[in-house]
Amino acid sequence: MKKLIATGVLLLMQVATYAQCAMCRATVESNLSEGRGVIGTGLNFGILYLLVIPYLSVGALIFLWFKYGKKELKERLESEARLKEVLGK
Repeated sequence: MKKLIATGVLLLMQVATYAQCAMCRATVESNLSEGRGVIGTGLNFGILYLLVIPYLSVGALIFLWFKYGKKELKERLESEARLKEVLGK
């Protein structure tokens, strides 16, 4: 119960952080001031890529888990039905 409460508190806390390294930020700012936003756009796409990949992989794992779980349940029900036929119940 204590772990659940601690997890809830940590999830509800919001801390403002700046997770951009100084070199990346300086490069983007200098390119934007010169009128070239290509590097900034590339960094934004990289950030989105890093954001999406974990969600897609977890989604794929959940999909496969349900798919094989449903298949296993169907096989189990079929074997139980055959067993009832053999035993005559």
